Amino acid sequence: MDISLGERVFIVGANASGKSNLIDVFRFLRDIAKQQGGGLQKAIEERDGLSKIRCLAARKYPDVEIELHLSDGDKAKPTWKYAIGIRQEARGHREPYLAFEKVWKGESLILTRPNDDDKQDKERLKQTHLEQINSNGDFREIAHFFESIDYIHLVPQLLKFPNAFVGKALEGDPFGKEFLQRVVRTPEKTRNARLKKIEEGLRLAVPQLKALQIEKDELGFPHLEAIYEHWKHAGAKQREDQFSDGTLRLIGLLWALLESESLLLLEEPELSLNTGIVKQLAGLIHRMQREKKRQVLISTHSADLLGEGVGGEETLLLQTTREGTEVRQAVSIEEVRVMLESGFSVGEAVMPKVTPPNIAKLSLGL
Repeated sequence: MDISLGERVFIVGANASGKSNLIDVFRFLRDIAKQQGGGLQKAIEERDGLSKIRCLAARKYPDVEIELHLSDGDKAKPTWKYAIGIRQEARGHREPYLAFEKVWKGESLILTRPNDDDKQDKERLKQTHLEQINSNGDFREIAHFFESIDYIHLVPQLLKFPNAFVGKALEGDPFGKEFLQRVVRTPEKTRNARLKKIEEGLRLAVPQLKALQIEKDELGFPHLEAIYEHWKHAGAKQREDQFSDGTLRLIGLLWALLESESLLLLEEPELSLNTGIVKQLAGLIHRMQREKKRQVLISTHSADLLGEGVGGEETLLLQTTREGTEVRQAVSIEEVRVMLESGFSVGEAVMPKVTPPNIAKLSLGL
């Protein structure tokens, strides 16, 4: 695929079309660039090897190749380009290694590998220069950008019942098991300002919610505590294990949007949310990202999310073929473009394109 990414991008496709894989391209680069617990080999290992990263339609042992162009804005020329190719040893331990690694600053190629040192010592090709502080000095800005990429897909049950899910914690806590610790680690003044904004949003979305705060229990563990209007003068209090799934996911989404200025990856933010809220999400994300000047990539199955204010030029349509998935800008598809010009929303125009053709038979066949 060869795609252009604006400030806000919606990724639409059928189940198993590759939306999560497209999001994972950016998580993969982040995992390589991490200074603590990162690197090429770790990033591949966490995905169960290169064979799991390759396209299912790929021919025997192809390289995996990624190239990103980074700029200061939609219309600006790329300030940086980073390209990486990965292949696997043909025999032996079948370990992955670099087929190439290249960096451009503007139009100037400032790094190309394999270089002479790599040819003398092939073990060097098992690490990128991106992950090495002593090697990325000329393009550390790229490493810092990749490392700052943020992904959140809060699973309410992990937050409600953390002790029920034991085992090794996932790097970066992508599913929100330690979300409360993430909130508490934030400096108090910043934390309170963010919670106040979230509280204002929740008052509009959650009936009778009056206040939201962080409180610690007798053992010192943090909890989200909400106060609801009630027949009692002081109202009724609830902690996160009593919150609805939608309330928790909305809190996680709002916190993520307020948290930093880095690239934010969101998967299906509409889950567990009321249709009325979902219809407002695109506008909410737009307003909040403008304040932070951050880029947001969003995968979705929701036509309601792709309503008023969402353009075909900021929507990517994933369509499966026998040779893998094709990724196209929605507005480049003639039928979609005509519908948009006729006043249809993006959701109305693109969702029929990703609906399985025989899905109507599902209820008849079971």
